[in-house]
Amino acid sequence: MSYRGDHNYLLENAEFTEHKGVDFSKYTTKELEKLWRKTLKAGMHGLCFSMYEDGQKPGDIITEAQVERRINIIKPYTKWVRSFSCIEGNEYVPRIAHKHGLKTMVGAWLSDDLEKNEEEIDALIALAKEGCVDIAAVGNEVLYRNELTEEQLLDYIYTVKEALPNIPVGYVDAYYEFSHHPKLAEACDIILSNCYPYWEGCDLEHSLNHMQQMYGQASHAAQGKRVIITETGWPSHGTNLKGAYPSRENAMKYFINAQVWSAKADIDMFYFSSFDESWKVGPEGDVGAYWGLWDKNEKLKF
Repeated sequence: MSYRGDHNYLLENAEFTEHKGVDFSKYTTKELEKLWRKTLKAGMHGLCFSMYEDGQKPGDIITEAQVERRINIIKPYTKWVRSFSCIEGNEYVPRIAHKHGLKTMVGAWLSDDLEKNEEEIDALIALAKEGCVDIAAVGNEVLYRNELTEEQLLDYIYTVKEALPNIPVGYVDAYYEFSHHPKLAEACDIILSNCYPYWEGCDLEHSLNHMQQMYGQASHAAQGKRVIITETGWPSHGTNLKGAYPSRENAMKYFINAQVWSAKADIDMFYFSSFDESWKVGPEGDVGAYWGLWDKNEKLKF
C-alpha cells in the first residue's frame, strides 16, 4: 500500500462547514470509526514520529530495527515524517524514512544543555549532508520552555542556514511565539507552528475554528513565508483541561476535521502523533500517553 492523497471523499459524503468541520451528529460510534479509518487510509501530509516503546524514554538508545519497524507501519499513510532529535538513535529516523521513500522534517533538540546542543546541531548538519533532510527544524518549543534566549536560538538557526544553504531551515514553537519574536520569523525560511486547541482548553465543537485562528496568527507573523502546522492532535484518554475533553470519540472527530480542512485549504500539517508513548505521562499529565493514532503496542486505536 502507498500514500494516495485522496481527500475528496469526505467532502462528497459528509456535511462539512469551514469552521465547524464535519457534522457528526448523525454518526453512530461504529460509523465514526469507519470514517476515521477511511480518513487515515486516504493519507495525510505528515506524521510526527514516536520513537519510544513502552518502558523507554528520551536518553535511551534506540535501535535501527525499532525505527524501521515503526516506519514500515506508518509509511502507507503519510508523505512526510517529522523527527525531534538527531542523536541517541533518532538519527535513524530520517535515514530509514528516506530509504522508504518518505520526506523528512528533521529536528535538532535544543535545551539549556549547551554542550548537547552543539552535538545536536552537528548531527543535523551531518544528516543533511548525507541527503536525509528535506526541512531542518532548529529546536522545538525551547522559547516556550524558557531554556534559551532569543539571541542564543538565532545563533543556532544562522549556523544551520550557513551550513545548509539549499535546505529550508525553520524553528518549531507555539503559533504565538512568532508574533512575539519578529526577529525569529525573519530568520526562518519557513514558519513551523504548533497549534493545539486542546492545550488551550478549547472544547471539541470549536476546536477546528480555534486551530484556524492559530494558523492565521502564525501566517500573519510569517509575512508571506510558508507556514507549516508542525503539531496538532487530540488525546484519546485522560483528564480534561477546562472544556477540552479527551475521549476516543473526540480524538477521532478532531483527526477527521483536521485532515479534511488541511487538505481542502492546501495547508501542510504534521499530525501528533503516530504512536502512544507511556513516558509522557510525567511531563504532560495522564493525557500525555494517549496522543497516538496507534497505541503503545503499535495497533491502530480505532
